Amino acid sequence: MFFNSLVPMRLDKFVARSRIIDLESGDLKGALKELLGVSVGRFRDLNKTTLFNALMQREKSITTYLGNGVALPHIRIRMPRRYVFAVGRSVAGIQYDGLKDHEKIHLVFLLIANENERDYLKMLASIARLVKEKEFVDTLVAAPNLDALFERIYQGFGGALAQPANVQQNRVNRLIFREAEKVAKGAKCSSMVIFGDTLTSGLEIPKFFPEFETIMVTRTSSEPPLESQRIVTTIQVRSFSRHRLAQLRSAVLVGLTRGVINFTDRLCCVGGIPGSNQFDTIVVVDVEREFQLLFNDQAQILPHDVKPEVLERVLAVATELAVEGREGRPVGSLFILGDTAKVEKLTKPLVMNPFFGYKEEDRNIMNPFMDETIKEFSLLDGAFIIRGNGVVVSSGSLVHAPDYYHSLPGGLGARHAAASAISLATQCISVVVSSSTGQVTLFRNGVMVPLIEKSGSGGYY
Repeated sequence: MFFNSLVPMRLDKFVARSRIIDLESGDLKGALKELLGVSVGRFRDLNKTTLFNALMQREKSITTYLGNGVALPHIRIRMPRRYVFAVGRSVAGIQYDGLKDHEKIHLVFLLIANENERDYLKMLASIARLVKEKEFVDTLVAAPNLDALFERIYQGFGGALAQPANVQQNRVNRLIFREAEKVAKGAKCSSMVIFGDTLTSGLEIPKFFPEFETIMVTRTSSEPPLESQRIVTTIQVRSFSRHRLAQLRSAVLVGLTRGVINFTDRLCCVGGIPGSNQFDTIVVVDVEREFQLLFNDQAQILPHDVKPEVLERVLAVATELAVEGREGRPVGSLFILGDTAKVEKLTKPLVMNPFFGYKEEDRNIMNPFMDETIKEFSLLDGAFIIRGNGVVVSSGSLVHAPDYYHSLPGGLGARHAAASAISLATQCISVVVSSSTGQVTLFRNGVMVPLIEKSGSGGYY
């Protein structure tokens, strides 16, 4: 099935115990030399000095610091293997130029990739998503020894489903799963949807739903392990709400674009309060009824030139802007995705384009090192224009699309009106972050789809 190439990369197969070390150096230069020593020493076709110089040169041009005390130095070269991956840990922390005095790096993930590897940006993005979870990073730094560190990295990179559950399911959870299966059969559901953030540990899904294909929805994301044959895919939706099923509508939309969910499907969804270890909610969702006022058919959702993973990435960045924003307040933003040639005819720059002249790889929204750049330029008035392959064409663009008739709910301003108009005038998707409420809204063909609400806005989803 085609969607398998779109799920986040399974990283555990690139992790080797011999390439995980405790760092002795107190700075990044020394750390890189140590990591190169254990990762490329046995490869005669790789020169440590050449790699070190290239890594330091990249470090000068663009920071590889991801936050949470993690750096991800990386480079692409000509070599016969796909990736070489190494991890260095420093409990005391190492110095890194540009960080505040009290900040230090505790984990260095070194990635060397084949220059022709197509999944390179996807690999970087998958690692970056994992280390955005501070709790995960803290468990790695606190590992009592390197063997334990390896196990935690392996399990984390394999995802929540890569290990058996270590929290005994209580009586209520077992009851909820039994009843959910009865409901799914009675309602003739096509799939089960499990909201995995309810638990703080792994979950043995096949044990509960042997007759249904199962979709996992979670803040973190990884490919399901091979033994979980009934799990179709994992969908990442970074919701910061504590409400049950807060990720539901976004997850269904992503599933539709990937092709793992169809308009004719009926889904049985099981969830609970995130982190509570207690499932307490069963909801049946008729996909066609839920989206019947939004789209006439599945082909209308995603423009032909937009990759599903790019839309997912835009939604993730928009969510972070809505919740984290700047100084604790959401930052109003507009992302216009796809049909770029026509979109550019209906927009004009408000400021000098800050992305002009950079390599496409360095300004691709799939590149995790673009996160801070996007957030910084989101403070500019105007929209981001992004190609369907993820390359950011410009920011600070004024939309002057024809003023089509469109009815928007009260309280929505010029940014939402522009998003609606440009989605009518072109075959694009526009995503808006509200500066007042933090609501993330998608527009397609002038149709408004509220996706992710900020915590405290009420409701299940």
